[in-house]
Amino acid sequence: MEKDQIIILEDRGLISVTGPDARDFLQNILSNDVDKVNTSNTIYSAIFTPQGKYLYEFFLVKNGDGYFIDCDNEIVKELASHLSKYKLRSKVDIRDLSSSYVVGIINLDKFKELQIIEKKDNNTLSFRESFLFVDPRNSYLGVRIISNLEKLYLTIKKMGLNIVDNLNYLNQSHSLGIPVKGTKLLKDQLFGLEANFEELNAIDFKKGCYVGQENTARMKLKNKIRRRLFSIKTKAILKIGSELMFKNQVIGKVLINGFYPFALIKLFDPNFNKFINEEILIDNKKIKIINNF
Repeated sequence: MEKDQIIILEDRGLISVTGPDARDFLQNILSNDVDKVNTSNTIYSAIFTPQGKYLYEFFLVKNGDGYFIDCDNEIVKELASHLSKYKLRSKVDIRDLSSSYVVGIINLDKFKELQIIEKKDNNTLSFRESFLFVDPRNSYLGVRIISNLEKLYLTIKKMGLNIVDNLNYLNQSHSLGIPVKGTKLLKDQLFGLEANFEELNAIDFKKGCYVGQENTARMKLKNKIRRRLFSIKTKAILKIGSELMFKNQVIGKVLINGFYPFALIKLFDPNFNKFINEEILIDNKKIKIINNF
């Protein structure tokens, strides 16, 4: 996208977590270190099952005395309900603010101009009451902006931006091996490490305990990652669960279909390097694995 453009992500939701116990409450659940989050820094994080399997993923942004959670709008109510299960006696307030806020993406160069104006080199800035932060997963995905819906268009005008569609963003994320569409389909289907959360800066192995931490740390320590999530390229219409075949041997299965498909693929037996550049079939149709990790 160009420097004077902005993408409005209509498929994002926003949850606020506030209260005197907000930090400790989130720290005990999230895979990343909440202490990294401040007005100058934003993180990408996840919530796992007790076994370390994928449940939810999102961005955590500092907002006053609490936090904003930028997540897929399909999981807003589900995620808020899940968080509420851990409240117990914690003094926290969890609210769905999706109807009042909007999430967008701007060019990294535009953000650098704002850094110069603000005389700051932080990866997170506040501009006209909007939050802007470089995507923690990969800076090639640009800079996210969280803005109050009522002030969005005034902010866009002040920054001299034009609204464009999200096609380039979706293509870029898929080429980088980062799922954006259909992530809800991953729930309980793979471990956090298999979803590349370490490579996407969503896991902190030095922080204390969190849900799923024990098994995640064990997999990391003993190098037990046998499969990974990869984006795949094909002109065919794929089905969830369809198997990837290499020389009559199953090497993976489709977890996300649609225009931006992803598959969970073996790293061993056979070795990934032996088939990555060879002919791979799904339902007798050729596909290509995009290797980014």
